[in-house]
Amino acid sequence: MVVLGIAGIWAGGVWFQMLVVFATAVMIWELWIMIHPDRPTVGMLLAALVASVLSGFLTVDRAWFLFFLPIAPLIGAAASQRERVTFGLFALMIQAAGWGLVMFRQDYGAIWLFWLVLVVIVTDVAGYFAGRALGGPKFWPAVSPKKTWSGTIAGWIAAALVGLIFWAATPAGLAIVALSTVLSLAGQMGDIAESALKRRMGVKDSSALIPGHGGLFDRFDALLGASITMLLIALLFDVPGLAF
Repeated sequence: MVVLGIAGIWAGGVWFQMLVVFATAVMIWELWIMIHPDRPTVGMLLAALVASVLSGFLTVDRAWFLFFLPIAPLIGAAASQRERVTFGLFALMIQAAGWGLVMFRQDYGAIWLFWLVLVVIVTDVAGYFAGRALGGPKFWPAVSPKKTWSGTIAGWIAAALVGLIFWAATPAGLAIVALSTVLSLAGQMGDIAESALKRRMGVKDSSALIPGHGGLFDRFDALLGASITMLLIALLFDVPGLAF
């Protein structure tokens, strides 16, 4: 998966778009079967709809994506027999994150998408090892009983170090360090949001698609959180000193 992801980011264009479309559609299916494990066919139809819609509005003016984005979440919520708001909100966020990744790659190039992915990865790795080594108070025990404050803060520090490396090696301003830390927190919140969803649905993994590792939603939850946050920052703010 890592090799495929790196190749897709580097290739860009339609190759990366289709990779994102596939992953997004699969995560919509996983979201549906977490809520409705007894109705997988509906989940497949929703995944196909998401793939069609996402493929379509990646080729049109980006201003139109706001009109296309709610189609599958609204249809899925209407077809759902329970947790309609939950499905609608998560489906909307998954699609927005996928769209944001493609736009970020298109607008800023492969290097900066690698930066975004690297921030998410080092946050997760540093948090895991620091949490195991240092332990201490739990970050949010009611939702994610394994996450500690030590691991959370270690993730922020690791992300800031990534920001420092990119600040030194690229034209980006020093704001890249602060932004890296913000995206680190956003990734952690994405992870926690999916943990809360799984706890609510009473499941351990989003699916059994990857033996021993759960589903794509389990693997990409942090990246989804970081992508949505980066999308909002890019849409709403002109970050000073950040010359992508």
